Amino acid sequence: MIFNQLNKASCKTYLVGSENTKEAIVVDPVLEHVNEYVSFIKNEGLKLTHVLDTHTHADHISGSGALADQLNAVYVMHQNSPVRCVSFRVSDGFDCHLSDIPVKVMHTPGHTKDSICLIFTDRILTGDTLFLNDGGAGRTDLPGGDPGEHWESLQKIIKLPDHLIVYPAHEYRGCKPSSLGEQKKCNPNLQPRTKDAYIKWLTDMKLGAADWMKDVLKANYACARDPKAAWIPVDAPACEIKGTLSPGINEQPVPTIPVSEVKRRIKSNQLAGTIILDVREPAELKGELGVIQGVLNFPVGQIIQRLNELEKHKETEIITVCRSGGRAHTAAAILLKAGFKKVFNMSGGMMAFREAEKTK
Repeated sequence: MIFNQLNKASCKTYLVGSENTKEAIVVDPVLEHVNEYVSFIKNEGLKLTHVLDTHTHADHISGSGALADQLNAVYVMHQNSPVRCVSFRVSDGFDCHLSDIPVKVMHTPGHTKDSICLIFTDRILTGDTLFLNDGGAGRTDLPGGDPGEHWESLQKIIKLPDHLIVYPAHEYRGCKPSSLGEQKKCNPNLQPRTKDAYIKWLTDMKLGAADWMKDVLKANYACARDPKAAWIPVDAPACEIKGTLSPGINEQPVPTIPVSEVKRRIKSNQLAGTIILDVREPAELKGELGVIQGVLNFPVGQIIQRLNELEKHKETEIITVCRSGGRAHTAAAILLKAGFKKVFNMSGGMMAFREAEKTK
């Protein structure tokens, strides 16, 4: 089997081909490198038959449509993909052959609804469903992401043979591909957890996609041919959990304020001069947990880009709030790192706030 990783940066593009027939496929190409891929394929005397995306990407513009057009190949994605120019859609368990090489498609939603892994006899291309070592796996807070579905997908991967070498769509930390057996030992996302525990673990870290990632998704839905169709920061670990945070945010200590104290201040009208910053998505404020009256709403994925709007409150007490405390902790850390003086995370979030009302 011919097997090459074609990119120097953190986005990984794989060419897989048959030594016997010189037929090849390319997996997860990046638009800005399409001309390089075409040159490589022609120089190696290969015939490109298919181009695949393991999922709809949120961190780069896909080159699949352009590459398929240039070399008259078939563009393949999962049947759940919203990408408009896909020409062949596959389902879970689809068995195919790359010339004389067997390949099996496994649907692995969680990072996105259309995520797939490609299983060969000796290796697995995991897309963003599974990364290497401490990289864990792709984030589940993008549009279509679901931590419960991700847990179910990882259970499918765990059942695969240990000898398979894992090749992810991203590698941000310089790790070398290693066996699935090794990943079962060291990868935090593959450690034993119940589904509920896994959901809680990821939900508590949930950030919401950075705005620029939503723009990239829209560009890929529309099969953009311009590498500058959306602004993308250079080589950020964007698809990792917390990958769009500034360096040092995760280590920033954050003071907390109990729900009981917040409720006491509300009851006695002692919140004058205090800002309550709710960092959930706007739609969540209309949900069953409701919202504390008078809050400011900045979704956590927008905090860094909108710091200038909060600059005048640098000396003001700010209490960050979310569903259960995870995103509020992140928002508070961002503000403290940016020089805000009096920032507190309301422990337990709106879930604890509403629970306190039941136990009066």
